[in-house]
Amino acid sequence: MQLTKYTDLALRAAMRLAVADGRELLTTKEIAEAMRVPYTHTAKAIAHLRHLGVVEARRGRGGGLALTEQGRRSRVGELIRTLEGDRESVTCEGANPCPLAGGCRLRHALREAQQAYYASLDRFTIQDLVASPTGPVLLSLAGPHI
Repeated sequence: MQLTKYTDLALRAAMRLAVADGRELLTTKEIAEAMRVPYTHTAKAIAHLRHLGVVEARRGRGGGLALTEQGRRSRVGELIRTLEGDRESVTCEGANPCPLAGGCRLRHALREAQQAYYASLDRFTIQDLVASPTGPVLLSLAGPHI
């Protein structure tokens, strides 16, 4: 299974906010710079995470982004399912439907593998992902201004 760059970025942004642990509020720009990705891509991922209740934005002076308690407890597999859209590994329908669609076992086997992949990731929360050595590395990406 391969994650989209969008999902990878959203997970890394959530992880960076997890190590901030509410002690510091980060901006989308700071996260984009730390992850070395375009601001527009980061803003889109952050907006999706906000919609899911994983991230909250605080406005005004001293405002910024923070991971919610729900975000800390989010199961990685479930978050990936949501971000990726839990789509099929193969598509048997469409303009050129697969001639094996009526009697093929590949689609079922791949779906089972996909579910096992998600289930193994559901053992971990976002908070689990930032345990040492990952957390200190994420903090070092921020640079000296944070």
